[in-house]
Amino acid sequence: MTFHRKTTGVRSVARGAVKAGTFFSAATLAASIAQAQQGVGNAGEDVIEVFGERLEEGLGTRYTAPLLQTPQTITLVPREIIDQQNLLTMRDILSTLPGITFTAGEGGGGYGDGVNLRGYSATNDISTDGIRDSAQYTRSDPFNLEQLELVSGANSVYTGAGSVGGSINLVTKAPTGEAHTIVDVAGGGDSYARLTLDSETSIGDVADFRINLMTHQNDVPGRDVESFERWGIAPSVAFGSDSATGVTLGYFHQEDENIPQYGVPYALGPFNNGPLPGAPTSAYYGYSNIDVQEIEVDALTATIAHDFGGGFSVRNLTRFQTVDQYALVDPPQGTWCIDSGINPWTGAACSTPGIYQPGGPRGTVRDTTNDMLVNQTDFTVDFATGKVAHTLVTGFSLSNETYHRDNGNAERNPLGALPNPTLPTMSIANPDHIYTGPVNFIVTQKADGEVDNMAVYVFDRVQLTERFEINGGLRFENNDAMSTLANVATPYPVPPAQPVVTQNPIAHNEDDLSSYRLGFVFTPSRNSSIYLAQGDSETPSQSSVNGTCDIVTNCSVSPEEAESLEIGGKWELNGALTLTAAVFRNERNKFRVPSTDPTIPEQQLDGKSNVEGFALGAAGVIGNRWSVFTNYTYLDSRLVQNIDDAAVAGGTIDFRAGDPLPNTPEHSASFWATYQMSQDLVFGFGTTYQGEYTFNRATATSPLYYTPDYWTGRIMASYEFNDQLAMQINVDNVTDEVYFERVRNNPTNGWATPGAGRTAVLSLTWRL
Repeated sequence: MTFHRKTTGVRSVARGAVKAGTFFSAATLAASIAQAQQGVGNAGEDVIEVFGERLEEGLGTRYTAPLLQTPQTITLVPREIIDQQNLLTMRDILSTLPGITFTAGEGGGGYGDGVNLRGYSATNDISTDGIRDSAQYTRSDPFNLEQLELVSGANSVYTGAGSVGGSINLVTKAPTGEAHTIVDVAGGGDSYARLTLDSETSIGDVADFRINLMTHQNDVPGRDVESFERWGIAPSVAFGSDSATGVTLGYFHQEDENIPQYGVPYALGPFNNGPLPGAPTSAYYGYSNIDVQEIEVDALTATIAHDFGGGFSVRNLTRFQTVDQYALVDPPQGTWCIDSGINPWTGAACSTPGIYQPGGPRGTVRDTTNDMLVNQTDFTVDFATGKVAHTLVTGFSLSNETYHRDNGNAERNPLGALPNPTLPTMSIANPDHIYTGPVNFIVTQKADGEVDNMAVYVFDRVQLTERFEINGGLRFENNDAMSTLANVATPYPVPPAQPVVTQNPIAHNEDDLSSYRLGFVFTPSRNSSIYLAQGDSETPSQSSVNGTCDIVTNCSVSPEEAESLEIGGKWELNGALTLTAAVFRNERNKFRVPSTDPTIPEQQLDGKSNVEGFALGAAGVIGNRWSVFTNYTYLDSRLVQNIDDAAVAGGTIDFRAGDPLPNTPEHSASFWATYQMSQDLVFGFGTTYQGEYTFNRATATSPLYYTPDYWTGRIMASYEFNDQLAMQINVDNVTDEVYFERVRNNPTNGWATPGAGRTAVLSLTWRL
């Protein structure tokens, strides 16, 4: 059975602990379940399904069935888990889920979150409240999040052009109709200091007003230099919560100032096996006095919902968002000579053991702005055709995204005169990370992009019998994208003369995309389901406003195609513990590879790869004292073809065929449990396992090299003094495990970010 509670217009959240969103204790969770055992949720309702089940605002009405009957693996990380484990960024939350790795923190769109999900990039498949959030930046704080939803498999039908691994949806807080004021103050090692406020009040009988505030700072445990500072504010107001028409307005603003994390040099190859010998995991190889990442996010959202009665409702969401990011970075690139007297990437002899000569694109600057305006309207109707019940959702979405980037270099003489200032050598064991040369941001390139997307979609839950139903969806969209580059000549002329700017031709990519998802669900009992589901995705040449297409090679190439197939089951034990299992296959059956025919410059859709695996999960309570949240994923990935058909027909050997996909671990798992030791005392503990993974081979004779696997652990204890005051302590990386993530490995240079060292945080929470 799926347990839920209907509400009118706004979400209702039962809280049994002092801390806002704090993890349900076993007793509290059991009580909440008992209160919620009524009815079956329909699309368009706000629904609460406790501990990892669905809060039906997020991906929204496009999911037409309760989670138990949804034919797809969807892992929810609720506010309770985020608070209990003191997870502070989107990356922290995702790191507790299996099947996910993180890329090295940069790309065409700039420094920011890079996510690999079940073998495929999901960097452009991140959304907020079901609306795509395509800017590439660091999503650094959950103070305004209700939960995170990890949706596995091809999902173009829900959020538009995307990949096959899955998507990530962030669900923001909104008024609940329950007055409260909660203040949380936290401090700990590594200059950790945090203050948050979550307050809601009624404005007469007219509206409910909620505000969330946050200020935060910390150094990175185990690192000498990196630090994070940020603050944010998120007010929201809901009108008409007890009427047929509800209006919710929300604003979000956050500012960050961070020192970027690139980590330490990392060479995984025939001459070195990971971090360089003599390179401390705490050392900083950039320039700490000038390296910076500044982020400013503003989002204004208006949601209007109206219930016409008779099972018919409409919901409209409009959002304007702008993301500004300025990043000046000095990745650990250059020429390295380790103590053995060789270059660890090439094996060549070198004359200055223990010395590093900085080089490459040091002082790189990206100054970016992403603007987005989107309007999405959903119509929901419940009806019957004979004895067949339908929950039908249809709607449309209109969006416009724009992007501008100024990029260049800051370690320049005035006017950018070449050569660059000479960068002094550094000791690998003790790098001098203070820059003493001139600082002048010299713009060498300007980029602009724009994407207009128009989509229509329809979803239907067809309940054929009491035990058998079909769940399907179709989406048709037009994706019209353009991008252009302008190169700025250096050195600049002496003012008042202006730099010479050469504008490149506009690259244009327009595609009509269609995607589907179809699932068959059998419910052997009211508390279990078995399903078979298939879906697809299409990815155009310019899939993101941050990206570009090349006029010669791919702007007119058809979209890449992928499909996913999944068989799974879900089972709720005593309405308290949910078990899930799924076997899946994700296949990219058409991706772009270079043409080997000199008469055909365009890339060919001849690439093929697949990932087969299974996923297991459990979430809920066991007995009266235990609560668990655990997941395991196995991935068997394979690159089937990486050259075009013409090359295969000509006898060219595809030396990468059969290799595992990069950044794709076979085994990964996470476990979190709490034990209610007494009425007031809760103890929590958990662990995360990340299996080894590999990278692309450089040549036909290169072997595959793997990162080492690792385990990390965390513990928590919380104590409620009374109804107003609670205390919680968290210790992360309990064993002070040395491990590396966000690994960038290539034949000439590479780096990796050391995992955060052991740290302890104490927090006090007041309910006023």
